[in-house]
Amino acid sequence: MSDAYSQDFEGLLRRALAPVEPPDALSARLETTLTELTELAHDELEGWELSSMRDPRNWVRPVAAVAIGTTAGAALVVLRVRQQHKRRELKGRDPLDLAGRTVRAVADETKKLLDR
Repeated sequence: MSDAYSQDFEGLLRRALAPVEPPDALSARLETTLTELTELAHDELEGWELSSMRDPRNWVRPVAAVAIGTTAGAALVVLRVRQQHKRRELKGRDPLDLAGRTVRAVADETKKLLDR
């Protein structure tokens, strides 16, 4: 009886822990949200006046904009590089070549984001 129970338990675990592919629209929505956050942080910093920084109470918004913009920008780069990973993986099986392509992709996406 314990053998049948363990097989059933293993089957339940296998089904519960099976990988689930996210919906296609999720990636697009996430990319749109991260892009909007990055642009909002950029706009906030663009309107920032250096003369108002004498008072520490004025530091909250620029610091928050830098933190949010940096985090959203980094997540956007990771998301875009991850989306292109399978294509890069198919081009070469050599792990060093794949690592080099990934580093170049990160640099390219970062440059695109900073050029906006």
